[in-house]
Amino acid sequence: MGLMHRVMGIVNVTPDSFSDGGAFLDPRAAIAHGYRLVAEGAAILDIGGESTRPGAAPVDEATELRRIVPVFEGLADTGAQLSIDTVKPAVARAAIERGATLVNDVSGLRRAPELAALAAEHGCELCVMHSIGDPLTMQRDPHYDDVVSEVKAFLEDRLAFAVAEGVPQERVLLDPGIGFGKTIDHNLQLLQRLDEIVAIGCRVVIGTSRKSFLGTIAGRDVDQRLGGTIATNVMALERGSSVFRVHDVAPVADALAVAAATLAGRWPPTTT
Repeated sequence: MGLMHRVMGIVNVTPDSFSDGGAFLDPRAAIAHGYRLVAEGAAILDIGGESTRPGAAPVDEATELRRIVPVFEGLADTGAQLSIDTVKPAVARAAIERGATLVNDVSGLRRAPELAALAAEHGCELCVMHSIGDPLTMQRDPHYDDVVSEVKAFLEDRLAFAVAEGVPQERVLLDPGIGFGKTIDHNLQLLQRLDEIVAIGCRVVIGTSRKSFLGTIAGRDVDQRLGGTIATNVMALERGSSVFRVHDVAPVADALAVAAATLAGRWPPTTT
């Protein structure tokens, strides 16, 4: 497996996301932010109109569409791959019609299994994430006997479902869902044993950016967690993850470039 990796920049078109809620609710601000992230090194822009932070309330379809449609239209020419972060088929379809080629489903095809067929129909990539419950309830009392084995089994099952619905395995990305129905120890065990998730055979997405467990470990507020974000992403790269979903694209992209070159022992790193 080569060392090619891609940075996914986060564009939250929401009033209540945990770290930048409301900052990019205005479509013009979100579009400008997307262009800035691409300039900083984002190969993918993940655009979402419904917060999935712990405790977040659901958003109706019309509101989500109103938030994301102008942003996709405004970011169509960035040169980056556009991803729609949604659990709603109508929202995914609207985004695909405006250039999205990746559907990022935080429910792991539990809320709307038809997202898999939709991705297959349009030749899109599909990111399937592990979570339990829903954003409103997932952090109340998460419990696993072996978090890594259980997350791996869930992702294998969801991969099999997506493939059965017509999405080629090479177009499926898997996300262990750091912070989604997980305690701090669950998150750390998933990162420690991430190679077991990578062994499934799909590209693995890691999303630790600014999350609360980093703040707990380092004693930092949400706007001071870049160091922890970089540490977890570099270690995830070493364990085989290849897509990194982050808010702070430039410093994380720099860290990953240096880490990839170090792992290869040469510059530029080869991909064979």
